[in-house]
Amino acid sequence: MRGGNAIYRYDGSFPGFLCCVAHSFFDKALPAGIAAWDEPQETLFPPEDIETDLKLAARIERSIKERVSGEAWDMVRRGFLTCMEEKEMRLLRFILLGYKVGAKVTGLSTNNDVSLVNKALLYLKNEAHYHVEFLRFTDYGEFLGSVITPNNTVLPLIAGHFCERFNTENFMIFEKTHQMGFLHERGGRREFFEAGSIQFPPRTPEDERFRALWRAYYDAAAVEGRVNLKLRRGNMPMRYWVNMTEFQRD
Repeated sequence: MRGGNAIYRYDGSFPGFLCCVAHSFFDKALPAGIAAWDEPQETLFPPEDIETDLKLAARIERSIKERVSGEAWDMVRRGFLTCMEEKEMRLLRFILLGYKVGAKVTGLSTNNDVSLVNKALLYLKNEAHYHVEFLRFTDYGEFLGSVITPNNTVLPLIAGHFCERFNTENFMIFEKTHQMGFLHERGGRREFFEAGSIQFPPRTPEDERFRALWRAYYDAAAVEGRVNLKLRRGNMPMRYWVNMTEFQRD
């Protein structure tokens, strides 16, 4: 496939990205790059706006599943959630390679793009696991709330866990990094939303007491003289501490 001289600009959504894949396939050319509309243009290549067409995106989904494999589709879907550098172009090249070689594309670890996608997916999986362990809720009376700041877009991967764990609670998780949130209401309503920021109400007195108790327990559980800061940072990376109750001291 020949190289193109245009930068695809799209709305930043996953269906929008799939439409970029479609246009590259139809044009039989790789774009010079793919960037969301709200990203600054840092190249002299001319932009080409790609409109999101949900029917076209659905066609690409079916073609990947049928012509490549369900596993490849899952890698693309989850790969879009990663913070991988130039993820759109790497995923596009991965898809086009899959159209050429079929299902075996997922095992071509010597291919640079396949290798980088696999590494990005492992990072995504690990970060999602960390947030299942380290996410802390605050009691705001009518609902529980939490703010997380992951590098990858982990919220779609972890929301289901907390729906099962707190199925009788109203709660909200806000992913500040990517300005998206998830709302769960007892009774069944579940909704992802976009927001630039969230203003939570004051914490309840009961929550303040529980926070103090949790911090006291955390401090008391440590054995003085056997504290291993290097091991703690390995098991609980420092960049998560800012959102964890045990490290928030008034």
